[in-house]
Amino acid sequence: MSWELTRQRWLRTINTKYIFDRVPLLNVLIFLIEMALLARLSSRFNAYYDERPVLTMMVTNAVLGGIADTVAQTITSVRQRALRKHPNGQLNPREDALAIEIHELDRKNPLNERDLVPESKLLPPPFDFERLTRFMGYGFLMAPVQFRWFKFLEKCFPITKTSAFVPAMKRVAFDQFVFAPFGIACFFTAMTVAEGGGRRAVYQKMRDMYVPTLKANYLVWPAVQVINFRLMPVQFQLPFVSTVGIAWTAYLSLTNAAEDVELSRSGPNSPNLRLP
Repeated sequence: MSWELTRQRWLRTINTKYIFDRVPLLNVLIFLIEMALLARLSSRFNAYYDERPVLTMMVTNAVLGGIADTVAQTITSVRQRALRKHPNGQLNPREDALAIEIHELDRKNPLNERDLVPESKLLPPPFDFERLTRFMGYGFLMAPVQFRWFKFLEKCFPITKTSAFVPAMKRVAFDQFVFAPFGIACFFTAMTVAEGGGRRAVYQKMRDMYVPTLKANYLVWPAVQVINFRLMPVQFQLPFVSTVGIAWTAYLSLTNAAEDVELSRSGPNSPNLRLP
């Protein structure tokens, strides 16, 4: 019990500190730890891959997923910090240009201060270690599926010196029309179940978020996968996707969190909650 109290006090103390009066120190420390792990993996990636390719991909995916969620949580903290400094909700473009950009990103799914900010209005939203663990776990468990998928595409559509463009386009088409819809469905299902949601929660999240997220996917990933399949060796394809995917996973994290807030507002007895 004493250790738990000490841990909470320590985290609360760090959570009151900011860098440039904007970014929570705790978020930065976690981000630096993750980047140190990524640097270690990168320095010996080929050696690890030669020995245990699937495990190497799993660990790499987990670390990159953690970085993405840390970025997403930091974005939320920066936005909430700026809004709290301006109670009327009007941000100064000169003082809060970054916060305005972030505010516009999630304007369609605003996060209510009561849902994110602890009782003390002086503190940023507490860092959600459970959410971080969920994202790292999802990246870890999905890596073997993605690894086998890329191997399958490599086998079905081999790229040679005389024939490169057409097989690459076929890989992109298969990836976007087969794996992308499946992967997005897996993400929202896995996250909802990991958060304790049941069949109804999965249904509502899929109903509200699946199509918009799939549309966003088609704006980003076809171009990324053209570069990936055309230029990247097979052992670097998943790390390349996961690295570019930091921004994408951060978007998914913000989207998932925003929908969680909406679900918590609706509650089980809300008339707005449609059930199958």
